[in-house]
Amino acid sequence: MANARNEKVKRRYFKLLREAKGHSESTIVVVERAIHLFEESTSYQDFATFSERQATGFKRWLNEKVNRGRKLSVTTRYHQLRHVKAFFTWLSTQQGFRSRISLDAVSYLTMDRRSKQEALATQPKRFPSLQQVKSLVDSIKIETEMDRRDRALISFMLLTGIRYSAACSLPLCCIDIEGQVIYQDPRQGVKTKSGKTITSHILPFDDLLVKTIGEWINYLVQIRQYGPHDPLFPRTRVTQAPDGSVFEANNVEPLFWKGGNSIRDILKMRSAVACLPYFNPHSYRHAHVHIALKCCSTPEELKALSQNIGHEQVMTTLRSYGTLDDDRVSEVLSVMDFNPDVANSQKSISPNQLRKALQNAGIRLDK
Repeated sequence: MANARNEKVKRRYFKLLREAKGHSESTIVVVERAIHLFEESTSYQDFATFSERQATGFKRWLNEKVNRGRKLSVTTRYHQLRHVKAFFTWLSTQQGFRSRISLDAVSYLTMDRRSKQEALATQPKRFPSLQQVKSLVDSIKIETEMDRRDRALISFMLLTGIRYSAACSLPLCCIDIEGQVIYQDPRQGVKTKSGKTITSHILPFDDLLVKTIGEWINYLVQIRQYGPHDPLFPRTRVTQAPDGSVFEANNVEPLFWKGGNSIRDILKMRSAVACLPYFNPHSYRHAHVHIALKCCSTPEELKALSQNIGHEQVMTTLRSYGTLDDDRVSEVLSVMDFNPDVANSQKSISPNQLRKALQNAGIRLDK
C-alpha cells in the first residue's frame, strides 16, 4: 500500500529532476521504479524513518529479489542503489527531514567495491558484420514500398550509426544526400539524446548500401512527392480488408513512427525471412563504430568519428563502443610486431608525441 506522504515527497523530487535538472521522462521513470523498490523493501514506511538498518536491508533485499524467474543483475542493482542514494541525499536537505535523515546512513546505500567494478565493467556487444548487413539488404526483393523503405532503413542505420529514435523522427529536410550529410536538429523534431544538435555523415562502407539510401530518397521526392517536412522513413500504412475481417499492411504513409518498436519489428521480420541472426536497432550503431574504428589511423580521425556519432569526448566513444570481443583481440594481436628492434627501427611515435597529437585533436586526457 502506497504511503500518501511519501507520494507527495516523490512528486517534488520528480519535479526537480524534470524542471531543474532537465532529465527526460524516461530517466524519471527509471528513478521512480528504483525508489518504489526501496519502499517495497520497507513495507512503505515513511521516508522520515530512513536509517542505516533500512539501507543495508535494502541491499540484501535487492540481492535476493527475483524478477521473471531470475535474480537481478549486478548492474541493475548498482543503478537502483545509485538512484535511491541520490534521492535520500536530496531529501536530507529538505525541511522536515534534515534532522531525521543522516548522510552517514545514506552512505550505506553503496555497493561493495568488487560488485561495483563488476557492474561497471564494459562488456563486448553483439552486433552485425558488414557482410551480414549486406546479405540482409540483398535478401529484400523490391515488390512494395515497404521493401524499398526497409532496404534503405537498414542501410542508413549502419552507414550513419544514428540512434533509432532519431531515425524514426528524421524529416527529409534534414538530409543533404549530395553532400552525404545528416542534420539531426531537435528544432525540426528530431529526437536526439539529451536534445543535442548533431551533424553527421553517411560513411561509405559499401557503395551499394549508399546507393540504396539515395534511391529511396529520390523515390519519396520524385515519385511520392514528399515534402521537406515529411518523414525519411514513413510508417507502414495499415488498412482493413474489403470484407472487414482483417487488417493488412498497405505500403507507407507520410507519418512519423511513434517509437522504435516498429524498427525492431522490421529487423526481426526481415532477419527471420532471410534466415539471418537478429540484431537489435542499437547494435547497428555499435557495428558502425567498430567498422569505422578500423579505418582510423590518426587521433584527428578518431576525434572526427566521435563527433560524427554525437559524442563530445573520444573516451565516451571508446568506453561505450570500443570494447573488442576476444576473437578481435586475438586478430589484432596476431598481426602486431612485438620485436623491439623492429619497432625502434620504424621510429615509432614517442609517448610525448602521442600526447601532443591527441591534445591537438581536441582529445582530453585523464591525469
